Amino acid sequence: MSNIWADVVNTTAFSYLKFSIAASTGVAALLSTALYFKQNDLIYPRHFPPEARTELWDPSKFHMTNWNQLDLKTPDGETLRSFFLRGQGIQRKAVTILMLHGNAGNVGHRIPIGKVFAEQMGCNVVMLGYRGYGLSTGKPDEKGLKIDAETALDWIFKNDETKGTKVVIYGQSLGGALGIATAAKHQDRLSGLILENTFTSMRDVIPK
Repeated sequence: MSNIWADVVNTTAFSYLKFSIAASTGVAALLSTALYFKQNDLIYPRHFPPEARTELWDPSKFHMTNWNQLDLKTPDGETLRSFFLRGQGIQRKAVTILMLHGNAGNVGHRIPIGKVFAEQMGCNVVMLGYRGYGLSTGKPDEKGLKIDAETALDWIFKNDETKGTKVVIYGQSLGGALGIATAAKHQDRLSGLILENTFTSMRDVIPK
């Protein structure tokens, strides 16, 4: 009798083990599939906070007056809603900063930083709104964002108010990686690169 019960217990345990392994494998496969199809949203959480794709603050919200809205046209047909802030006051310098923001929110959420550069440090500031962010058209990906940065830099080099200035790239988080890639192509035309909280790998971008 004891041998029969031993066989039953062993069979049950083996069946449970197979079920657990199958379930774990299924969950892992499901998570991998979800990650594959949602990786763009994880890397580029442009819908957070919820109004980030429908509402875009402009510099007037922060009592700024000497600025322009830029609708930059990319070579591949996207329109990038961006801002140009002019350097102010006695501290005004012949410097233009290209601001590349982080992976969440939109360019409007970074205006307070741009205001410091423009009003307290006297720098011109081009605040780039990436494709798929804020009121810009398109969908973000690595190739597209590189095109966006090149488009903004090209505007700086050609615009009458900025083409004779020293150009510095300021990148936050995701924008830092984009800034490094952009600066590497234009080392002889840039005067500096500033990085803030830039990730060390793409794994660091995905929330744990």
